[in-house]
Amino acid sequence: MAGTILFKSDLKDLTLIKRGKVRDVYEVDNKLLIVATDRMSAFDVVMDDPIPDKGKILTAISIFWFEQLAPVVENHIISTNPPEYPEVCRKYEDQLEGRSMLVKKAKPLPVECIVRGYISGSGWNEYTSNGSICNIPLPKGLKESDKLPESLFTPSTKAEAGIHDENISFEKVIETLGKETAEIVRSLSLRIYEFGRDLAISKGIIIADTKFEFGLDNGHIILIDEVLTPDSSRFWPMDQYRPGGPQQSFDKQYLRDYLDKLDWPKQPPPPRLPDEIIQKTRERYLEALKRLTGKSLPS
Repeated sequence: MAGTILFKSDLKDLTLIKRGKVRDVYEVDNKLLIVATDRMSAFDVVMDDPIPDKGKILTAISIFWFEQLAPVVENHIISTNPPEYPEVCRKYEDQLEGRSMLVKKAKPLPVECIVRGYISGSGWNEYTSNGSICNIPLPKGLKESDKLPESLFTPSTKAEAGIHDENISFEKVIETLGKETAEIVRSLSLRIYEFGRDLAISKGIIIADTKFEFGLDNGHIILIDEVLTPDSSRFWPMDQYRPGGPQQSFDKQYLRDYLDKLDWPKQPPPPRLPDEIIQKTRERYLEALKRLTGKSLPS
């Protein structure tokens, strides 16, 4: 199968802070080194089978968006070039090249900042049951995949691997973060989504929904982790967009659809993935990278 694979980084001279569903995070010189592996999670379960080059694709897309969003929001990136990292990292450049970011050591806010611009997934399921998304009432008569009258901020808890996130009200966000911080992250989330949505449409991609993470850096709220990738967003090809049902996608929905057909309870252990599913998932991620940036994987 084409592509390279890094399922788990191994940087023995660095302090491992955590292994997330996809990213391994290390501390170095009071900074963080984030390594995007090729692990794939679905339904909050990490698959045993990686998607080749996925970490490189996610990193390239995030770097593109961090650059585009610089006028909108400050972010955590210090460098994405391994030769510029601290000396202790040099021997690991084969693991770091194209899939890592040296970033500020911000304190993550304990809320997933989700924005929905189109009605899909769990939002569509809730709407068909009670006419709302995350208890926000919506007009009658919307079809699956319709664009919403306005973008919705629908935050959730931030769960560890294997634990499902839970939707929370904005009042709960205020209770968790304080009123001023809650209002800032809501405003930033909507601005970032709408900026990204409009730019992506010009590239032939509809970003139906997404999630952001923010952190505090010396008291300033900055954008951290990844941004507007096929892991954190629904990407639909605009030329195939047809409201009234599910959409074709450049994200992990293809894998979710496959898993939905299996007799699997959506909890560990995960099923093995056929080569065809792995390859077609990789192709979708690569297509998202190419459409957004005009480039393929960095050499």
